[in-house]
Amino acid sequence: MNISAIILAAGKSTRMGQQKMLMPWGEMTVLEKVIETLRMAKIEDIVLVTNSKIALELAHYQIPIQTNDEGEMLTSLQIGLRAQKPSAEAALVCLGDQPQIEEGSVRSVCEAFAKSKSNLVVPSYQMRRGHPWLVARTLWDEILSTPPENSMRDFLNVHAREIEYVNLNTPTILQDLDTPEDYLKYKPSM
Repeated sequence: MNISAIILAAGKSTRMGQQKMLMPWGEMTVLEKVIETLRMAKIEDIVLVTNSKIALELAHYQIPIQTNDEGEMLTSLQIGLRAQKPSAEAALVCLGDQPQIEEGSVRSVCEAFAKSKSNLVVPSYQMRRGHPWLVARTLWDEILSTPPENSMRDFLNVHAREIEYVNLNTPTILQDLDTPEDYLKYKPSM
């Protein structure tokens, strides 16, 4: 089972007022924590899509880094899909500003795909879709040809009947860091 991960981390962080991916999160940065969680869940192939500034800061990390200075989520995902190894059967779509995702959530999504081979596996908490969600290679071409005016939410809505939901008992799949208030609310205490 070859599942890779694409970390979407090219946003401009305008609501945060500073580059949120590099903000401290315990002993590491927000983005490093996301990478660490994926590694703990045994995801070996990780592609980071980020802006040029963050790419320079994380050049020491032993993962492929693609740059997208536009910062749009759809174009970042398209860049990440183009950078996948031919052996990848599916890709986890992860948010770089979601350091509180749990190893167990990542594993649950991957295990659901391994059992069912569904084209889309999405974690859910109290009937709300979260991240990371998984898309099988069979749908990658459709994402790659999606026009810029569409969003990933539009894509998921078109395929709503095909989604296999994994109900998780953790709100962390919904929580990302958009504002200073979010950061203060969720960051680990030292």
